[in-house]
Amino acid sequence: MTDKNLTCKDCGATFVFTEGEQAFYQEKGFTNEPQRCPDCRRAKKEQRNNERNYR
Repeated sequence: MTDKNLTCKDCGATFVFTEGEQAFYQEKGFTNEPQRCPDCRRAKKEQRNNERNYR
């Protein structure tokens, strides 16, 4: 496995999907590569958490 450059579907930035992250995804049984960069993933998670807290 080698590091992969991916493009974020939200902001269009290029980010690196490292060899270690790929191994982690495989270990967890995830079959899809991440579609968002770490910053957008963090923002999306925070948005979901905030929506849950207001219900």
